[in-house]
Amino acid sequence: MSFLTKILPNWKNALLAILAAGLLIVAFPDFEWWFTAWFALVPLMWAVEREKESVVRSFAIGWLFGTVFFFGTCWWLTFAPINYAGFPPWLAYSGMVFVAAAVGLFPALFAGILAVLLRRFGSWGFLAAPFVWVFTEFLRYWLTGNNWNAIAYSQACEPSCSIPAMWLVPSLWTAAIGGVLFTTGVILSVNVMIVRTLTVTITSDDLVKTSKRIALEWTFLLALSLALSFVHAVSNLSNVERKPWQTVVAIQPNVPMSGISYSDLERLRQRQFDLAELEVRKVRNRESGTDSEPQDRSVTVVLPESPMNYMYNDDLEFQRFVGDFSRRNQVSVLFNSAEPDDTNGKYFNSAVMVGPDGREVAQYDKIFLLPFGEAVPRPLDSVIPGFVGNFSYGREYDIMPVGDLKAGVMICFESHFGQLSREYVRNGADALIEMTNDGYLGPTPVLRQHLANAIFRAVESNRPVLRVTNVGITAHISPNGDICDSMADCGPKSYTEGTLVMSFPKSDGSQTLYVRYGEWFAWLCSVLTLGLLSLCVVKRKTCES
Repeated sequence: MSFLTKILPNWKNALLAILAAGLLIVAFPDFEWWFTAWFALVPLMWAVEREKESVVRSFAIGWLFGTVFFFGTCWWLTFAPINYAGFPPWLAYSGMVFVAAAVGLFPALFAGILAVLLRRFGSWGFLAAPFVWVFTEFLRYWLTGNNWNAIAYSQACEPSCSIPAMWLVPSLWTAAIGGVLFTTGVILSVNVMIVRTLTVTITSDDLVKTSKRIALEWTFLLALSLALSFVHAVSNLSNVERKPWQTVVAIQPNVPMSGISYSDLERLRQRQFDLAELEVRKVRNRESGTDSEPQDRSVTVVLPESPMNYMYNDDLEFQRFVGDFSRRNQVSVLFNSAEPDDTNGKYFNSAVMVGPDGREVAQYDKIFLLPFGEAVPRPLDSVIPGFVGNFSYGREYDIMPVGDLKAGVMICFESHFGQLSREYVRNGADALIEMTNDGYLGPTPVLRQHLANAIFRAVESNRPVLRVTNVGITAHISPNGDICDSMADCGPKSYTEGTLVMSFPKSDGSQTLYVRYGEWFAWLCSVLTLGLLSLCVVKRKTCES
C-alpha cells in the first residue's frame, strides 16, 4: 500500500465530507437554511464510519470538511485586506484557505476520535458523537479565543424566522440550560440518530429487531425533547411586566471606514447628536401625548463603536460638547472612547457613560480584545506589534447605570463571549448593551453572523440585548431570542443612517442554569470524551498483552 493510500481517504468519502460542509454552510447567513444543520453532519459521520479502520484517513476527512466549511462561512475575512490594505484578491483568498485549514483541524480531531470509538464500540460509538463534537468546539474556543460559527449559531434565524428550529426538538432556548454548546449538542443528537438509523439498518442481519431498537431510541429522544419543552413552557408562564422601564435611543450613524477628513468628522459627530436630540424629543412628546414642550423622562442615548476615535478624557472640547448635550436634553449618553491606562501609558477600548448633569458616571474597559487586531495575546505582546491597535486589557466587569436600571456593555467582538454576559447578570444587570462596528468587513454575511452571537447571549442570560451598530444590524433582542425591532425590518437597512428606540424593564433577578453554572455541559462532554478515549487505549493494551 502506497503512502498516499494510507493517508488519503476514498474519493467517495471525500465527496461525502464536502457534501456535509456544503449542507452546514447553507445553514448559516447569508443562506440561513437553518434546518440543514439538523442533518448536515450525517454524510461526514457516514464517511468516517466507512474509513474507521484508519484514524489518519478519518482525520483527513474531517480536515477536508472543516476547511471547506470555515472557508465557505468566513470568506468575508478577505474584505478588509483587499479593500483597505490593498492585498491582491488571490493573496487574500490564499491566506483565507490557510486560516480555514488551521481551524479545520478541530473537526478533523472530531473525525479521528469518532473513528476510534466506532472501531471500539461499533455503531454504538455514534452515540458519543455529540459529546465529542462539543468537546472539539470547546477546545477551539480555549485554544483560538473564539468559537465563531459553532453549529448552534445557525439556529439564530434573523429576523423573520426567529422561531425554534423544530417543535418536537428543542433549539434556541436550550442555550439557557448550558449555553450555545448545549444547543450544539441537541442538534448533534438528531444528526446522530439519523446516521445510526441509516448505518444500523443497512448492516443489520435482523431488520425487525433492529427496527424496534431504532424506534425505541427515537421515542426516547422525542420524549426527552417534549419533557424539556414542557418544562420550558411552564417556567415562562409566570413572566409578568415589571417596572420601571428604561428607554434607549440607538443611533446608527453609518460612518465611513476610511477617507474621512477632520471637517467630515466634525460634521458627522454633529449629525449623530442632532439625530439623537430629535429622537429624544419625539420620545418625550409621545409620552406626554401632546406636541407641547417635552416632559422630563429618563432616556439614554447610545452611540455605537465606530471609527470616530473619541478620546473623552484627553479631549476637553469633546467633554464640553457631550456635557452640553446631556444637560440640555436631560439624558445620559453612552459612547465608545479610547481612555488612558495610567499603569502602562496605553489606552483602553472603553464605553463611557455621561449622566444628565454632563459628568462622567461610569466607564467599562473592554476585557476581550480582538486578537492581533486590538492587542497581541500574551505572552506574544512583547515581541509582536499589534496590526491595528495596542490596547490594554480591561480588568473589571463594570455595570452601567442606565436610568434607574443596570446594564452590562459588550463592545463588538465581546458579544461572542457568554462568560462576559454571565458575569454581568450575576452582578445584577437588567439588560445587555452591545456597541459594535462591522463596517470594516463590508456588506457581507458577517453582519448576520455577528447578530447571531447577540441572540444567543440574550437567551443564555434571559436578558434583553440592545444592539447598537455603526452600519447594521441595530436591533432589540428579547430574552427568548426574538428580534422585537430591527433596522433590517422597521427602519433603514444596513449601511444607512437611522435611529431605533428601544426599552427594557427591570429584571426580576432570576438566573438561568447557564448563568449559574456556566459551561458545565462543555466540561461534561470533555470529561466523557477523554474518558472514552482512555477506555479505548486501556482495552487495546489489554488485547495486545
